[in-house]
Amino acid sequence: MYFIVSLVLCFVFSYRLTEDMLLDLRIVPFLIGGLYMGISPLLGLVLIIIRGFYGIDIGFYLAFLFYGIFSWLIWYISPWFLRLSSKCRILFSVGMTFLISLLFLMGIEILSPPIHTLDFWFAYLFVPPLGVAMISYIIECIRGNILLRQSLVKAEKLEAVEQMGAAISHEIRNPLTSAMGFVQLLEDDQLDLDKRNQYLAILKEELQSAENVIKDYLTFSKPTIECVEVFQVEEELNQILKLLQPSANWNSVKVVSDYNSLNYIQGDCQKFHQCFVNVIKNAIESMPNGGTLSVSSQSNSTHVTIKIQDTGVGMTKEQIERLGEPYYSTKGDKGTGLGVMVANSIVKAMNGTIQVKSKVGAGTIFTFNFQLYT
Repeated sequence: MYFIVSLVLCFVFSYRLTEDMLLDLRIVPFLIGGLYMGISPLLGLVLIIIRGFYGIDIGFYLAFLFYGIFSWLIWYISPWFLRLSSKCRILFSVGMTFLISLLFLMGIEILSPPIHTLDFWFAYLFVPPLGVAMISYIIECIRGNILLRQSLVKAEKLEAVEQMGAAISHEIRNPLTSAMGFVQLLEDDQLDLDKRNQYLAILKEELQSAENVIKDYLTFSKPTIECVEVFQVEEELNQILKLLQPSANWNSVKVVSDYNSLNYIQGDCQKFHQCFVNVIKNAIESMPNGGTLSVSSQSNSTHVTIKIQDTGVGMTKEQIERLGEPYYSTKGDKGTGLGVMVANSIVKAMNGTIQVKSKVGAGTIFTFNFQLYT
């Protein structure tokens, strides 16, 4: 449609050189559309039809013969043209325009020699090739930018996969290495029962740790809500805090909870539990020298807001922007970034939102919003 409209405009805004001679730029959209899109037969037919409205004369028969031949010729060479390099496509399109204009000029000179020969030759040999060169150059620049953007997107995806693979292999290798060591110790027939039970307990913990990493990855890759149920937010938060209380005591972190009411939401209770375990655990670990962890909830008529606030090391603006990227963690080599990634995926799957505010040395606030169940 763009090229057909361009052809019509070329006829409408033509330049009258003499009473019987009109000059236009119809060759430009005809060649560009034919070479780059392979639609020269359609454009040639449109050109012949439009030319027929100006009268069935020698010019019409010349246009019919000319565009009839070159429409199929350009359509035939279009696939080969698109396989050329960018520079060759520009040179070929300009050369083709110059050749077609020259052949058209020769036909006009033989059949009906123009009066203003110099203007006529200049209009056909210089203006159309210049227009084709400009448009072809713009098209190649746009195509180059698109290909570059696609390459960057592909490279970023590959990098994300590589980083994710490195994170998972690193996290799984550690517990598996420990498990293999304890399996070798259990092979000792002279091992007493107490030691054997102790090693089996440690082995079970290490395998559970590896399973948790795989579970986090699966939650991130497929954040679907499989089991939809209605549950109380504050009750779940209390259970999570009880679970993580030993970790808080180890880091000398004081836990404070403040709930203004009892609120219910709809979703996957297990994934909700997993989400907030990851976030609260990160908050506790951000306060290695002690601090205060505040967990609060507020609600209005439609939504419940949950705030997780710590007095830890905090984050810079750049760190907040990168939070949740594959294998990016503010813990350095000790973290994989899976925790926040999983939390983001779960919140999105439950149609919630998450906001992060932080200041270096002052702590971080995670704000979650979920739709209230009524």
